[in-house]
Formats: sequence, structure tokens, C-alpha cells
Amino acid sequence: MLSQKVRYALRALLELAQEPGGGQLTAAVLARRTEAPRKFLEAILVASRRGKFGGYVLSRSPETVPFAEIIRLIDGPLALAPCASRTAFRKCDDCPELEGCALREALLRARDATASVLEGYTLADALRSAARRTPERVDGP
Repeated sequence: MLSQKVRYALRALLELAQEPGGGQLTAAVLARRTEAPRKFLEAILVASRRGKFGGYVLSRSPETVPFAEIIRLIDGPLALAPCASRTAFRKCDDCPELEGCALREALLRARDATASVLEGYTLADALRSAARRTPERVDGP
């Protein structure tokens, strides 16, 4: 399950990704648009410019930022148990024998499937998906 912190981070990064021309947004604007706590956003967002025209910008192209990277940075490994993690592997505390564990195969498959989707899905993919689902606005007279 995604933590609230990851959901805030993803929403904030998606807001930045859709700013025209790599534009920047202040923490106050991001907090309002994403309904995320400003202090949290200030703590996780690092590419900023100070001053009158300051704000936050994406430091990389949305096409190069996979969801898996964001989740790992905020919440840690994608695996459901440490014995299935590729980035933070360790034997589970209550497991008597790693090789004979009846659960591990399923946990490894779940981790691999999850990682495959999240490593292949970027901020740009999410914006394209949202654009397809959002009906076009028709301006009236």
C-alpha cells in the first residue's frame, strides 16, 4: 500500500511535470493544488530557486522519472517482505530457513511484477493517461 507521503510526492511531481516549459511553482501553490502539507513538500522537493521568482522545478524530464524511483525514495523497497527485496535484501526476522520458506516464491513474483510496472511507468505516462481520461472542455458563448 502506498503511504500518504508517496501520494503527496507523486501529486506534487505531476503538478511540476505539467507546468509549461519546465515552469516553476512555489511550495504554497503546490500545497494548494495537491492538498499536501507545505512543510512536507519543502522537505522532499530539492530542485528549487530562491528569490522573488523562485519556486520548485523538476530537475529531470518527466519521461525519465519512474514511479518506482519515487516510491523507493520515500517509502523504501517495493517488496512486501525484506527477503524479496532487490534493494534492501535481508532474511525475515521470524523465518527459520530462507531457502525452505513457503512464502518467498510468491513474494518474489509479486515484487518482480510490481517493479516491472512501476519501473516502466513514468511521470510522463501518468500525465498522458490523465489527459486521455479527462474530457475536453468546451467553452460556451
